[in-house]
Amino acid sequence: MRADRLVSLMMLLQTRPRRTAGELARELQVSERTIHRDLDALSRSGVPVYATRGSTGGVALVDGWRTQLTGLTRAELHALAAMGGAPGGLGALGLSGPLRSGLVKLAAALPALQQPALEYARQRLHVDAASFFAEKEDVPHLGALRDATWQNRRVSLTYRDFDGKRSRRVVDPYALVLKAERWYLVAGTDAGPRVYRGARIEAARLRSETFERPARFDLLAFWTDWCARFAEQRASYEVTLRLTQEAEATLRRMRPGADAPRFDAGTKARDGRRTVTVDFERQSIALAQVLETGRGVEVVAPLALRARLVDLARGVLAAHGEAAPARRRARATPP
Repeated sequence: MRADRLVSLMMLLQTRPRRTAGELARELQVSERTIHRDLDALSRSGVPVYATRGSTGGVALVDGWRTQLTGLTRAELHALAAMGGAPGGLGALGLSGPLRSGLVKLAAALPALQQPALEYARQRLHVDAASFFAEKEDVPHLGALRDATWQNRRVSLTYRDFDGKRSRRVVDPYALVLKAERWYLVAGTDAGPRVYRGARIEAARLRSETFERPARFDLLAFWTDWCARFAEQRASYEVTLRLTQEAEATLRRMRPGADAPRFDAGTKARDGRRTVTVDFERQSIALAQVLETGRGVEVVAPLALRARLVDLARGVLAAHGEAAPARRRARATPP
């Protein structure tokens, strides 16, 4: 295990120099003390590694030094085999083809003894990140955002938020992130880094001025932290429902798996109905999913949602409940 970690540490230093012991510890999921011990072990084995102090310091390899290691561990081979199923959204950037050809070249560079192992893994592991039912979002300005990100050029955006409100802003595009077939722009603003959903960017114009990317900005660390904060701070709209067994099964299928504990914690009455509280985030989502659940669901609270459902039901009855019999009688009347 330690040998694999030493190789990983050496590769990290080779690809990204001047990393602090804390950054290396987070990347390899060990303590900083372990990193210092590993660095000592590399130095004793002849790897020219050194550390410098100060705000621009860190751990690095002597300039120009490169390892000749080319083999991969079994777990790394499995991960490489799975990369063939990388998100199809890369095609929007024209990178699906280069990814496939790059993987072929990487596989060809492996030692001959590992070539069969890679093909063995390919036939037993495939990752398909595309959803059967979720529609791909159109991001018409993805090309402009890609160019701005690569060239460190500021961008003027017209952005539409969740509620449909439009705003204009100038941002520094740091990176593009593809998450579950949806594109997001990570950009610098006067208030710090922000995330914008690609499909809600209605206009994007590259500006002539460039920007200086923060030296300490780490995309993976930022995105991981942002996702955690987003999950904690997302909008909340809790609804208490009384459900029959059939309605509960229907609603469970619509809701994400993370909602299962909420259903399980609900109280069950003698008639078999279960009372649960579900967080739909917004009233519009609750309204749509309660209506889709159909018979067997009753909104207990909030009263505003219950009243909205009653109004909708009256409208449906007015359009269908009384008019339909009249139309049937009209069709039945002989000419």
